[in-house]
Amino acid sequence: MTTRRSFLGGATAVGAATFLGASAVNANAAEAVVDGTADSVSLVRQARNSMLAVNSGMRSNYAVLKSDLIKQLSPVIVVQNDARGGKFTLIHNGAQVASENPVDEIFELAKSISHVPLGIFSVIAPYLSDKVPNLPNASRIDPHDLDMVAFKGTASDGWIAPLAEYAKTLATARGQLTKANLPAPMVTSCSQLLDAAGKFIAVSIQSKTFDMKSFEDFSGSVYPNIRTNMTHAAAAQIAGVQDIMKRWRAKIGEAAWADLYTVVLSQWTTYDLNQNSIIIKPCMNPAKVNTHLIDLATVEPPADPIFVALDNLARIVQDNIAAEMVFPTATVVADALKGKQDLLSDEIMGQLGKPASSANPASYSAAAAGGAAALGAAAGAEACPFHAKATARA
Repeated sequence: MTTRRSFLGGATAVGAATFLGASAVNANAAEAVVDGTADSVSLVRQARNSMLAVNSGMRSNYAVLKSDLIKQLSPVIVVQNDARGGKFTLIHNGAQVASENPVDEIFELAKSISHVPLGIFSVIAPYLSDKVPNLPNASRIDPHDLDMVAFKGTASDGWIAPLAEYAKTLATARGQLTKANLPAPMVTSCSQLLDAAGKFIAVSIQSKTFDMKSFEDFSGSVYPNIRTNMTHAAAAQIAGVQDIMKRWRAKIGEAAWADLYTVVLSQWTTYDLNQNSIIIKPCMNPAKVNTHLIDLATVEPPADPIFVALDNLARIVQDNIAAEMVFPTATVVADALKGKQDLLSDEIMGQLGKPASSANPASYSAAAAGGAAALGAAAGAEACPFHAKATARA
């Protein structure tokens, strides 16, 4: 019986051989199909185009289904992570029912002052030395990463003007702290942090010099203040998110809430263990939360976040059903279509001689291992100098 794996192993042998540099195999296979004449080449192209049209047709039908499904998705909460703790939008029965930022402003205020060391770093980073100094954390600093960030070098004093300008902003905030109606521990932590930042900037500008050690001495000294602010920010966010989830649950009713989808949009840097996702998870139906709470990483906040969220959710929902119906006898492949894994990932890893992935250990077969040898796994490894060197070192 021809399986998907054996079909791929045979039908793509020519393509795989080309990838691995086996020019003789490629030439022989090509001669079996094309005799070199213009008419023959044209016929091959026509035949291949007819095959490609099959996928184009699939994509068109898939897009139509997705477009129609977007209008049916309900109930959905879309969360746009932002500086205010997140904007929440509830969609129910095809309409946007409500949209609000539920987190108290204490969250944003605490994070704003806690970001001061990062604000200073952003000014001075290009002017750092590209040599890793002898610091306790030196082994954790990638020399190449440092070289990329410190692209202006220590010879320039271009950092002085923007750092002095930022110091004025910090001084204004420091002078207004007692009027901001903050919790007493936050007033203390913010004032100490701003004072330390002002001192670092003043000393650096006066001496017209700084280095990684002097900055780390400053940033390390204010870490306890940052922790205090983080405590207040987290408490504000938990209270705000739990409150809105409770209110919206009552609004749409228990039956609808049991099937709730939640899509959390965030930048890649906050994608894993996202703060809002952590709070939201216990508020959803535990039987469905693992498939209905979706963290969606974006490069930058999208122009139309609601559409982006629903467009991706529609793809996920229809793939969940398609996976079981298209691959009813191949649950491992069905799981790949339903999840983040590419359908060809196991096949490719098998042919490259990679070990079974922890996420899908049962997906590798003897056929894949045999195919890797038949297609020249050694040649594939040789084509990657870094892999070859790493193997030799091991």
